[in-house]
Amino acid sequence: MVDFLKQKEKMIKVIEGYELKKGADIQPLFLKLRSYAMTFPGFISVEHIRSLKGTAIAALLYNWSQREDWEAWESSKLRKQILGEAETLLVSEPRITLYEVIPTSAWTYTKY
Repeated sequence: MVDFLKQKEKMIKVIEGYELKKGADIQPLFLKLRSYAMTFPGFISVEHIRSLKGTAIAALLYNWSQREDWEAWESSKLRKQILGEAETLLVSEPRITLYEVIPTSAWTYTKY
């Protein structure tokens, strides 16, 4: 088992959001992105979420072992090629936000 508290490189979570055109079905493209991302070193997992109300937003929630692993995937020709296929489905460029994962076991309870 990995001790995330002692790990020098911190696991990251990446939220990659897409504003979709009306009626756009991005699911097949997300499946393709996931299947190729899984082949990259440092990939841990990915989830697909979609907004329920308002603007059509879909997002991929990635977990990577470290930032450098994500950056290798983000800059890969393969990912860029797949995202090129998505252009007709999107209102704008994907929005990417990176977060450092802080294990909850590192949290401490403080009594008020």
